[in-house]
Amino acid sequence: MLIPDLFEETYLAISANKTRSGLTILGIVIGIGSVIAMISIGQGATGSIESNIQAMGSNLITVMPGFQRSFSQVASSRGSAQTLSIEDADAIAKEVSFVQAVAPELSQRYQIVAKGKNTNTQVVGTVAFYPSVKNIEIDQGSFISEQNVSSQSKVAMLGPTTRDDLFGEGATPIGETVRINGINFKIIGITKSKGGTGFGSQDDRIFIPITTAQKLLAGADYVSTINVQAESPQVMTQVQTEITNLLLELHNITDPQMADFSVLSQQDILGAASSMTNTMTILLAAIAGISLIVGGIGIMNMMMTTVTERTREIGLRKAIGAKKLDISLQFLTEAVMLTFLGGVVGIVLGSSLAYGITFFTGMATKISLFSIILAFSVSAGIGIVFGYWPAQKAAKLNPIEALRYE
Repeated sequence: MLIPDLFEETYLAISANKTRSGLTILGIVIGIGSVIAMISIGQGATGSIESNIQAMGSNLITVMPGFQRSFSQVASSRGSAQTLSIEDADAIAKEVSFVQAVAPELSQRYQIVAKGKNTNTQVVGTVAFYPSVKNIEIDQGSFISEQNVSSQSKVAMLGPTTRDDLFGEGATPIGETVRINGINFKIIGITKSKGGTGFGSQDDRIFIPITTAQKLLAGADYVSTINVQAESPQVMTQVQTEITNLLLELHNITDPQMADFSVLSQQDILGAASSMTNTMTILLAAIAGISLIVGGIGIMNMMMTTVTERTREIGLRKAIGAKKLDISLQFLTEAVMLTFLGGVVGIVLGSSLAYGITFFTGMATKISLFSIILAFSVSAGIGIVFGYWPAQKAAKLNPIEALRYE
């Protein structure tokens, strides 16, 4: 059978019963659309996480408290220890090579009050190098100075979200006062927006001198994080190693497994976050893919019915010289064409869903060439797998019995 004839017969067979054909490919449409939408959401989330991590700082290495161990060697949760100090940060700045800047911080959430309004936000006690290390830009006023840190000044730098919550959108509250934990702080500046939502937003924060945070708010001399900026991405591994060795020595720890701190780079954080989002993407796509199997079974059921309905036609074709391969190709092509059409419509549906999610919810989505190729591959594969049996059944029919079929 010539290829043009094959496609003409396929078109006539599918269009002969448009309603049944449409309902048959519906499962494929829903499955492909769901897979593309889920992959788009997952890849969009991955891209958003990557950009947020990169926005945290350039060549950033983060030192965090590790497991707090008692004499009984029972470990509490990571990050709960209070084992890092400003002295540790000073030692890293002086003794570790290829370090460009070091910014310790002490972060806690407090209720903030100003002019009858209040908000609960993250208060970050830090030093003058913090904007350089964490890629923070100043919109108005100035950041905390070394003089503010040494004199334990009661000054504050507001993020734009905190400013909007307390003083109204676009306000200029420099010189105004905010009350943190019952203590008045004078506003000296506003940072530029970095984006992000929720508790992790870089815009919903207040920055104060770290010494003030330790003495007046926390009542302790520990720090919650030490942020280290390496000179280049190439030396980050070396800097991590030197920081680890230095802190082990300072904390009198001989066994690295007993370390009361952890040293993480942006690549470490990004790798862990990407691994989680990729796993979630695969899970969502797998769940959505179940409908593809259902759709494939629907196509196989339709093709089996078609073979039964066209038994006499098959017998007539064989009687005038059609070979098994011709009959098999005809029905297999019909099955593949149904799934191909379902794949095309599914791609349009999935892309529309992804754009709709971004438009109505603001959630980042990313439609990739990979997901489209995957959709076509899967739809073609389903057509071949679920169309093979009906095609083989049609090809093996005895022409005499087929002609007698009623």
